[in-house]
Amino acid sequence: MHAYLRENASDAGLKAQLEALWQQLFPGQPQAADAPDILERKLVEFIQNDVKDTTLKWVQGKIWKQAFESGVVKGHVYPEVPAFFERWSSHDTKLFIYSSGSVEAQKLLFRYSEAGDLTRHLSGYFDTVTGAKREAESYRAISRAIGFEPSGTLFLSDIVAELDAAQASGMRTCLLLREGAVAPAGYAGHTATDFAGVGSQFFA
Repeated sequence: MHAYLRENASDAGLKAQLEALWQQLFPGQPQAADAPDILERKLVEFIQNDVKDTTLKWVQGKIWKQAFESGVVKGHVYPEVPAFFERWSSHDTKLFIYSSGSVEAQKLLFRYSEAGDLTRHLSGYFDTVTGAKREAESYRAISRAIGFEPSGTLFLSDIVAELDAAQASGMRTCLLLREGAVAPAGYAGHTATDFAGVGSQFFA
């Protein structure tokens, strides 16, 4: 974080993001002389507290871009994902990603995945610019953007609060329980441990 902010201090895009963050933190106040240090500390604090801040996700996306393009890192996908992406997209099922990570970061992860470039299977990407993932209006906005009725859309997540929000918008939902995870007490919706389980329930 420190190196990226210092090396790209003159970048117009970064300046705009940091100005937006400053105004979010200190509405109506001009940036102080020590603003770069204050904003860097705030971004690190966001990381430590897992805050889904749009500026943080934008900066992380830029840092990851350098890492992905240099080959230092690869995007992790579970073993069955590439085959199911291929199967579903070839049957004209539209696949979209909605993540707290920036759209740019999402594209990088799937373009430079461990299984190669998977972006050809994906029809669109959404991040917190659309709205918070625990608010029903975010899913209504996605439905409008992709042109599908909520009832014809399936949303997958490992977080029940996100599924509740999607369901409130009218979407169908399924809780993904990867790596031995268990559903919280009282959860009565669909569950699956992998995409095979999703496929057998919704695409049989």
